[in-house]
Amino acid sequence: MRNGQRSRQVPFRSPSAHGGRTAPYSGFAGIATVVALAAWSLAAPTTSADPLPATCEGNHFVASWTASPTDALAPLDALGGPVPLGLVNQTLRMIISPHLGGSQARIHLSNRFGTTPVTFGSVTAGIQSDGSTADGIVRVTFDGAPGVTIAPGRDAVSDPVSITFRAFEPLALTLYVPGPTGSPTKHWNANATSYYAPAGSGDLTEHGADQQFSSTTNSWFYVNGLDVMAPASTRSVVAFGDSITDGFVGGSPVSVPADATVADVDGRYPDNLQRRLDAAGIPISVVNSGIGSNRLLTSGEPLMLGPRGLDRFRKDALEQAGVGGILVLEGINDLGLPPVATADAMIAGYQRIIAETHAAGKKIWLATILPASNALVDGTVLAPGSEDSRQQINRWIRDQDLADGVVDFDVALRDPNNPSILLSSYSGPDNLHPNLVGYQAMADAIDLGMLDSATRTC
Repeated sequence: MRNGQRSRQVPFRSPSAHGGRTAPYSGFAGIATVVALAAWSLAAPTTSADPLPATCEGNHFVASWTASPTDALAPLDALGGPVPLGLVNQTLRMIISPHLGGSQARIHLSNRFGTTPVTFGSVTAGIQSDGSTADGIVRVTFDGAPGVTIAPGRDAVSDPVSITFRAFEPLALTLYVPGPTGSPTKHWNANATSYYAPAGSGDLTEHGADQQFSSTTNSWFYVNGLDVMAPASTRSVVAFGDSITDGFVGGSPVSVPADATVADVDGRYPDNLQRRLDAAGIPISVVNSGIGSNRLLTSGEPLMLGPRGLDRFRKDALEQAGVGGILVLEGINDLGLPPVATADAMIAGYQRIIAETHAAGKKIWLATILPASNALVDGTVLAPGSEDSRQQINRWIRDQDLADGVVDFDVALRDPNNPSILLSSYSGPDNLHPNLVGYQAMADAIDLGMLDSATRTC
């Protein structure tokens, strides 16, 4: 037990002060996605820019939006649309929805999974007005320069930029890449529509509207974070996990392609949780560090499934700006995809990230694993022991007193007449990922007071 009463519910290094400079970073439910990606497709140690240190007095930067990066070898996005496997003299306009508004921000770019240096010749930020059109465009600099070159395996963070926006007001982050780049680092399932111009079209970063942004994608390229200057009382909470945290809704019994109707609605459980916190007046920004098909114990490269949770936890969770706590929902892919993990190995993994979080002076809450015994992948058809292991792990999560609290997503979403499956009204067609109603139920199952107990450390 830490910092008083433990909450329960039932129904790598020190940050660097050098913004924009690169620094080293040490170190499956997207689920049926694995099967489809293997048909579609044919890692390196990562490095990154550490966040600027926060001070406990006065305003500080707080993570407002994140997208955990992965490798980019798959030629299709989550909707089945083609994506560029390299960029040459072209511009990307990435559309994101921040969870925390403000008037000063900084942008994170990643070449964490690139094989060659990537130069961003120009970067701008603006407010999306409609489609690929942006208003109020401002230039973004890096150590005072209009662009930045990022080495393979590294990230960069921009200088602070003055731009005023509200929570959930879509921003257009526009990147000009002279190229050639090689495989771009990206986040595979954005659940959002972004745009890019064809190769050879040049620098369009300051164009508010341009017909050359003619291609759309359901992936985010290179952009992996946005921080906002906020009052001292504001902090971030990281939702860490797999495609269920990422908000994937399957479009078929085999999950892929994703359900196109959920794009651009911000219906992930962390989005709905953010709305609840805002309505309650609690100054917390919930950021999403989910990766489709990610696992806690086994890495998923080169199919864009990301490094295992144990290896990416520090960068994708603990080092987010202003973080006070992390909510972890991860494990269903470890149980359903080979090599199948044992319950004991999973519990040891949870114990490791709990210890790592507490050593960093932050809180951590564990969520029970959702049922999926009738799913094609991660279910008992292909992984006969997955349900027994899930039950064993969930019993341990409920009974342990190492973490600072428990969120019982299992109880909240399971069918009371058959606890090994999702309630049909909460389930997508793959019987693995919740639908939008299910993601709302997940957000509703979280005790806001538990999250509010987290404070950032300085």
